[in-house]
Amino acid sequence: MSSFKNIFQNFIQEYKEAYDKKALPYEDSFLGDVHKIKDKLLNERFLPSLELKQVLDKQIRRSMYPMEVAIAGQFSSGKSTFLNALLSKDILPTGITPVTSKVNFINYGTEYKLKITYNSGAQEFYSIESISKFTDQRVSHLDDIKYLTIYAPLEILKDISFVDTPGLNSQSQNDTQTTKNILKDVGGIIWLSMIDNAGKLSEQEILDDYMPYFHTKSLCVLNQKDKFTPEQIQTTKQYIQEKFSKYFSQVSAISAKMALDARALEKHILIENSLDKVVKDFTLNLKENFDAQNLNFFEKNFSTFKEQIKSIQSKDSTKNKALIKESNIQEVLDFINNTMRPNATVAKQNAIKNDLKNICNILYTEYETMLGVYDSLILVLQNGQEPMQKSFQNINKLYSIKLLDTFNSIEEILQEISSQIYTNITIQKTKRYQISQSTFFKQEKIQEIEFESFFIDTEAVLKNLFYDDEKIAKMIKRSMKYFTIIESSIANSLEDIYEQTHTQVSQWKVQYLLIKKTRAIGSDLEFSNIRRFASQIYESILNDFHISILADITLLKKENAYFNATLSYSNQQKVLSCMLHFEEQIKQSEELHAKNPTQFTIQKPREDEILEKLKENFSFVKVEEFLSIHRNYLFKILKKSQANYLQINEQKIKFVQECKEPYLKKMSILQEISQGFA
Repeated sequence: MSSFKNIFQNFIQEYKEAYDKKALPYEDSFLGDVHKIKDKLLNERFLPSLELKQVLDKQIRRSMYPMEVAIAGQFSSGKSTFLNALLSKDILPTGITPVTSKVNFINYGTEYKLKITYNSGAQEFYSIESISKFTDQRVSHLDDIKYLTIYAPLEILKDISFVDTPGLNSQSQNDTQTTKNILKDVGGIIWLSMIDNAGKLSEQEILDDYMPYFHTKSLCVLNQKDKFTPEQIQTTKQYIQEKFSKYFSQVSAISAKMALDARALEKHILIENSLDKVVKDFTLNLKENFDAQNLNFFEKNFSTFKEQIKSIQSKDSTKNKALIKESNIQEVLDFINNTMRPNATVAKQNAIKNDLKNICNILYTEYETMLGVYDSLILVLQNGQEPMQKSFQNINKLYSIKLLDTFNSIEEILQEISSQIYTNITIQKTKRYQISQSTFFKQEKIQEIEFESFFIDTEAVLKNLFYDDEKIAKMIKRSMKYFTIIESSIANSLEDIYEQTHTQVSQWKVQYLLIKKTRAIGSDLEFSNIRRFASQIYESILNDFHISILADITLLKKENAYFNATLSYSNQQKVLSCMLHFEEQIKQSEELHAKNPTQFTIQKPREDEILEKLKENFSFVKVEEFLSIHRNYLFKILKKSQANYLQINEQKIKFVQECKEPYLKKMSILQEISQGFA
């Protein structure tokens, strides 16, 4: 016994180890928290969609990478030139037409390089110099490209990634929509505007849509200050600061071109460029001299590089510094470093938290939609109860009157039979014999005495009722036909009660047979289950109602068939039996009268007596119970049917309520997840 117990315990332990789900380990960081939330939302209980997984993967990527700051503005506002100035390198193509047709992500990397991501998900890497081939919307072969990623070894990019967007007033609607989608996800915005174009209505409409969310981390940059006087620049800045104060925490006027020209000539930039070139040359020469035993092949190049470095370091940078100062690019860099950069991590985390909370809210709302489907069905069933009860009551009220008509017609038939029997009771002469004594001789003498008695002319009754015109048969046939019509009408009325339920539920079904998720991240499978539930509504809801009504109709027909048989079977024998009964009574009366004429008279059967006997023979008490009294057979069937129908309705309401339980539980879990962001 002990051995078996040990085997059983070992089995349980192995089962637990194999099937128990253990909590996944998460690193103690914000990224670990996001991973935890992602796993919760992608739990199989939610039947998550592919779109939800993609959105959550995006939040993971956002958690891992620096906060994104979008460089936004209208077409030809100098966004690419401005970014080139920030990067101190003329990388992004510029022009008077909207050349930036793809989103460019500028991220940190150990070297300058370009990554192309296609709509298919495929990726390719190119040198940074080839970027213009992939950004100019005038080139038609770029439709397959989804976005570009530029990598640059700049310290600022370790905390902030820049996003170069197509112009919002581009002639291409796709460009505008792409930029709008980007602005929904970034953590900050640098809004670039031509200084002579700032504050126009078209700009304000765009700002109204997007900038209120970024007031504390948004900068308005007025470009091409080099074309205006200091007074004009100050007037424009003051105007923008007053008009758009709710959108921007700072307004700066710059010359992106002057900044780019100046920063490209900064010593550290020139040294980096020279170093970049010598490294590339060394790599190329090394491939060509792979078998070389020393580095003599590169001595000349390296000597040239050292001379270049000396030349750069000895240059006078006074003029260049003045140009940088005049461009005012430092004010932008200071805003990025002092305002955006310190808050980048917190801002990014808050943005991700808000997005995750919105995801929970969207999923919660989708479940509310699903609950609404079940609630509307419950409402249909609840609203159908009172009309259904009234329908049963109306059937009883209407057809009880008609059944009483049938009862009266049967009573008329019996009255007709009793009348015929009574009418055909005739007087007949009959004799009795008594013994009398002669007074003179004292001898007994049998005396014949004639008296009147009664005779039921059975042949005449049968002839009048059954033979010649089949009067009774026709009367019964008419009653049965009327009764059959009533039966059919009651059955149809019961079917109508079911049809009312069927129609109401079917109307509900039509509304939700093609229901789909309203938001992309919603669960396709959850809504597929809703559609399946709607398509199978007959099996889950209506079938039991239908079976119940059909059973009631079957019971109705069974009762009616029994009644028809009772009323139609052996009617002539029942009448003969009645007449024989009274003939026997007459005979007994004659015998009593013969024995004691003075005490007993011969009684003629009364018509009411004949009627009562006929009712007895025809089981009229059952007929009366069946048709005429308040609680007749129809009342009993309808009462049972109504009770069953109500019980089924309550069961179905409870069933639909139970169908809601999994969704309510999921909504509760979503609330718990969402509350974790507080």
